[in-house]
Amino acid sequence: MRATMIHGTRDIRVEDRPEPEVRLPGDAVVRVTAACVCGSDLWPYRGVRATEEPHPIGHEFVGVVEAVGDDVTVVKVGDFVVAPWAISCGECPPCRNGVQVACEHRAAWGGSDEQGLPVDGGQGERVRVPLANGTLVPVPGVADPDEALTKSLLTLSDVMGTGHHAAVAAQVGPGRSVVVVGDGAVGLCAVLAAKRLGAERIIAMSRHEDRAAIARQFGATDVVAERGKDAAEKVRSILGGVLADSVLECVGTKESMEQAFACTRPGGSLGFVGVPAGGAELPIGTLFSKNISVGGGAASTREYLPELLEDVLSGAINPGLVFDSVMALEDAPEAYRAMDERRATKVMLVPAGAQQ
Repeated sequence: MRATMIHGTRDIRVEDRPEPEVRLPGDAVVRVTAACVCGSDLWPYRGVRATEEPHPIGHEFVGVVEAVGDDVTVVKVGDFVVAPWAISCGECPPCRNGVQVACEHRAAWGGSDEQGLPVDGGQGERVRVPLANGTLVPVPGVADPDEALTKSLLTLSDVMGTGHHAAVAAQVGPGRSVVVVGDGAVGLCAVLAAKRLGAERIIAMSRHEDRAAIARQFGATDVVAERGKDAAEKVRSILGGVLADSVLECVGTKESMEQAFACTRPGGSLGFVGVPAGGAELPIGTLFSKNISVGGGAASTREYLPELLEDVLSGAINPGLVFDSVMALEDAPEAYRAMDERRATKVMLVPAGAQQ
């Protein structure tokens, strides 16, 4: 089969890889119909995180189950499924507490499972899914979704659930004012999540008109292009002299976290989901003096999938709009370049034979 491999800084290749097969009773094999490049994939691509040796990459995909092990009961051959970005057993204490990212038996896409067996990356034609019962989510009544629905289902593997996690961590709810720091796919989905949870005023921070337009479509009432102190003052002006009740940090840099704190009112809440890329430690003095609550971290998108899936299937939300480019799997190197150069917000990759 064909699959995407990362060899080093800005070195992405699509190569021949062994066909996956069921190797353990809890495995499933999924034929990928769509995958995508995540903003977090850009950290190793840019060399911010070192790639010690070539390995498969990608952790977001949807597709059709082709084979299952003897212990698999949640999905069956022929089911269309969403694969969350984190593999999880669904039975250990962290999983039962809704923190599947901390699963005690977690394997890693593009890495290995608990038995040391290799696990495929999501950006390929097929994937062996360990712990299929706890990981995969079947999509009821859907066998062959069109491109628009495929895009929205694909966001549930990561970015929509991650944006939702930021909103939940920041205590977004009816009547709250919200600032979203970051206009990538996660930030845009965070805007949609805030709207879905009933926020009254939603301020998106963006300097890109195409992304700002999506933010407005998702429910942003205001867009702020300023940065630093100027941005905080603009937020204060928009909100009638106060800062935001809830701030959602969706980037992962020192600058984005500082911006998030600068926009949070005393007694407010900050939810952070940006994958850390050398950011500063939390400012304990600021937290103490302003009584700011901080929550978030890696999102357990498996926990949120059922409720978000229901809203996607009903048409209540359409997070697939974050995809502004669709490319063949063979064009994965260009997909990475396009996102790295901000020529694309998020790229969907379609394996050969799976084109809509």
